[in-house]
Amino acid sequence: MFPSVAAPQQQAGTIGGMHSQSPASSPSLSPQRPTAQVRSAYKAFRTLTTRWMDNDVYGHVNNVVYYSWFDTAVNAYLIEQGVLDIHRGETIGLVVETQCHYFAPLAFPQVIEAGLRVARLGSSSVRYEVGLFAQGEALSAACGHFVHVYVGREDRRPRPLPRPLREVLQALCMPAA
Repeated sequence: MFPSVAAPQQQAGTIGGMHSQSPASSPSLSPQRPTAQVRSAYKAFRTLTTRWMDNDVYGHVNNVVYYSWFDTAVNAYLIEQGVLDIHRGETIGLVVETQCHYFAPLAFPQVIEAGLRVARLGSSSVRYEVGLFAQGEALSAACGHFVHVYVGREDRRPRPLPRPLREVLQALCMPAA
């Protein structure tokens, strides 16, 4: 049996486009459950392919692959926009936080469409949010986020976002609800 521990207090608000309630205002004393997102919740899309090796013994894509898709979708977009040089850029993004919510299974040989948006743009950090959709589906099979802190390639100290990167990221910001 586990010892009784008081639950930490949460503030009500919106987290990554998903609404939460404070325990005091919620009859169930827990945050509202995240829900699948619609395509219009994202500003840009990138097509990804599944591979045979992505499926696990349960017949669907293994959870670790989703995080790889998040990274691939965001970094490929930044490279295509000309604001990320993975070999010689002076500033690089390090992942400091990730999360994923799963709503429907994905499996090889499905084609995946990754929706991208920026939820928070700080002076040296960015919260990217990604929705993973089976090709042509209206609702995300999964959605999640990761936070990049941009640092100097050599010293690994936080750096302000370079102006061209900030401009590209601002285009991915969703209007306030």
